[in-house]
Amino acid sequence: MRIIRAKDYDEMSRRAANILAAQMIMKPNCVLGLATGSTPIGTYAQLVEWYNRGDLDFSEVTTVNLDEYKGLPRENDQSYYYFMNDNLFHKVNVRPERTFLPNGMEPDSDKACKEYDQIIAGTGGVDLQLLGLGHNGHIGFNEPGAAFEAGTNCVDLTESTIKANQRFFASMDEVPKQAYTMGIGTIMRAKKILVVVSGEDKAEIVKKAFFGPITPQVPASVLQLHGDVTIVADEAALSLI
Repeated sequence: MRIIRAKDYDEMSRRAANILAAQMIMKPNCVLGLATGSTPIGTYAQLVEWYNRGDLDFSEVTTVNLDEYKGLPRENDQSYYYFMNDNLFHKVNVRPERTFLPNGMEPDSDKACKEYDQIIAGTGGVDLQLLGLGHNGHIGFNEPGAAFEAGTNCVDLTESTIKANQRFFASMDEVPKQAYTMGIGTIMRAKKILVVVSGEDKAEIVKKAFFGPITPQVPASVLQLHGDVTIVADEAALSLI
């Protein structure tokens, strides 16, 4: 596990974007696993800037996203489909048919999860998986639990995650209570993993996840077992280590 200490959010975003860009340059037809949430927004903005300068080409890239809310239409501005298009896909030359997310509008959870696992397998596997880190240690929407989930699964979001997402919705009642998420086993099969973390409020979970015991009660702790993990975090997030 390699830890890159950045001065602040902007430097964290640039350094994470550098790693993603290097992957694309080394392997133009790479498979990128992508994440949503507030932390990677700066990273995507940096990639868009480099694309606009002619330094990056997304035309052969395939993307698979970690997760999607169940029951939220793609047109909803809080869906992860909308987020990815708004922050990255519509701003670069990635081919829409090569961008994949779980089908949040499929009511049959078993069917949705099986189909997404087949899509990921069909790409040949993820070359570089980008992750954020939840306050409770979740990666994707793999919440603390009794075991590490292997494949794509439908999760009941914890109260802390629902509260964290409330700021994006008009009321608590509108916040989705379930999501489809790539499983821990799938994440761990990525050839390389990149974790971005920012803010003093993440310092405690950084310490637990990467320097504490490996337990499904802290899902991100499993990353300690992966052979190629890079954590890019700002000084505030690393303040306890």
